[in-house]
Amino acid sequence: MTPGDNGASTPEDDDPFGYLYADGQARGAQPPSGGYGYPNSVNRVRAVGERQYGQQAPAAYGQQTVPPQQGAYGQPNAHYQAPETFPGGPPAGQQPPPAGGGRGGRGPNTKGLLIGAIAVVAAVVIGISVAMLNGNSNDDKADGGPSASATGSADSKGSASPSASATAATGPGVQDAAGLPLAGGARVSTEFSGARADGGKYVDQMTQVGASVTWKVDVPKSGTYDLWIRYANAEKDAASATTVVNGKPQSYKPDLKNYGKEGDWNAWYRSYVSLRLDQGTNTVAITCGQGDACHFNLDQLALLEEGQKPDW
Repeated sequence: MTPGDNGASTPEDDDPFGYLYADGQARGAQPPSGGYGYPNSVNRVRAVGERQYGQQAPAAYGQQTVPPQQGAYGQPNAHYQAPETFPGGPPAGQQPPPAGGGRGGRGPNTKGLLIGAIAVVAAVVIGISVAMLNGNSNDDKADGGPSASATGSADSKGSASPSASATAATGPGVQDAAGLPLAGGARVSTEFSGARADGGKYVDQMTQVGASVTWKVDVPKSGTYDLWIRYANAEKDAASATTVVNGKPQSYKPDLKNYGKEGDWNAWYRSYVSLRLDQGTNTVAITCGQGDACHFNLDQLALLEEGQKPDW
């Protein structure tokens, strides 16, 4: 009620907000005149459904139009009220973005993460496969597979040096010098003819101190054996070499004289020394020692019991 009335009340007075509803308006309810009680205010009262968000309210006659309150660019507006705080929620078309963020309101890019994980797993599998292939290749070489050389490396003349199998001990008998381990610059050659060894191969370049041919031989019993040497010497002077048994140089040296024509390297001769060997495996080497005149080539060696001779 208002001051000065007679105490009677009308339906519209019972509900001061009856003008907001259709039935109240039908009973003659009217919105209050004036503003909200502060200067230059605007009558913002509207019936439900009448006001449209985002539009400027028209000013009452004689009142100043108040533009929408906005702060400076990039600064918060002290009078701004978030739509989601309105009674009943924000208007249609102004729903807040869903939680979780992301471009376009979507969640995390799980598809991209899945593709990245698959790529990492594929790279690990490929690396393991390559490592296994390399390991198998190395095993083939170590086990004497297809990649392992069966003939050894080639020398400067293209001839093959002895294979690793030549280091195995053999029994007494005849042995090609070119098939034995060489050292100190000694090498295999076929330049001259007349060698009895397989393929006409012989050992030359014995002239440097330390050049050697080593034979690992297995004898059935301890005793004296004759080591026969088939050689070529086309120099005027006699050649000489040192015999080493089980690492010990022998005092007696084989006679490697030239019995033919000087300069004829196609002529081959033989000589021998007697050696004391132990039962089992022994190493016998023909070496160019200090003071030796090692201008000779080696064709074959023969280790026979004392008194026996080779067929050359």
